[in-house]
This record gives sequence, structure tokens and C-alpha cells, in this order.
Amino acid sequence: MRRLVLAAAFAVLAPLAQAQTPPAPSFVPVPDNAILSTNVTGLAVTNGKNEKVGSISDVVIESGRLSGYVLSVGGFLGIGTHHVVVAPAGIILSYDAPARKWHARIDATKDQLKAAPAFLYEGRWGK
Repeated sequence: MRRLVLAAAFAVLAPLAQAQTPPAPSFVPVPDNAILSTNVTGLAVTNGKNEKVGSISDVVIESGRLSGYVLSVGGFLGIGTHHVVVAPAGIILSYDAPARKWHARIDATKDQLKAAPAFLYEGRWGK
């Protein structure tokens, strides 16, 4: 009887386990104009006056595509920090090859970013 119950359970659960198996990986080259998330997280963001207005603390990926940058604005040592999400088109990323350094620019002041709607690291995004 026990074997019959185990066989029945296996027959029901085996297809479910197979349905959750990921597809075989496909490997892709990284184009020369690509940017890795490690290149931008922590990157200082400056405005047109070369003033630091924040830093990129995270990237937002939706349906496999970059949909925003989380900027950390203000605060000191994490206290009083305000996070906002900016569309990718709002940030210009560039690479200075001789200096081997990435740069991020935005057309906004620190006050404008502080006044923007806050992004909170809560729920599924809690840190």
C-alpha cells in the first residue's frame, strides 16, 4: 500500500518538477558598447555645473530590460538619504578611456532630485 501511495505521489509531482526546469542556457557575447551594472552602481552623478547631485545605488530591470536607475540623494552615511528612480534616458553615461573611469550626468539639481517622488526599499525591494 505504501509503495502504491509513493508511486501515485511521484506520478503527480514528477510533471510539476519538470515544468519548473529552466531551459538550457544560451551564451552571448558582451558588445564593446555594453555597460555592466558593477560599472554604474556607486557611481557619482553630476549635473551640468559639475556638481555632485547624488549617486547611482541600484538599477531597475523590468522584463529583462533596464527601466531605471535608483539614485541616492543627500544624507550622510546613509542617514537622511532620499532615493529616487530616474528613467535611463535621464542619465548620460560615458567612459573616459584614458582615465579608465565612468561618468554619469543628469540635467537636475540636488534640490530637484530631493523633491522627486521617493523610492523606498521596502517589501520585495527591502535591503
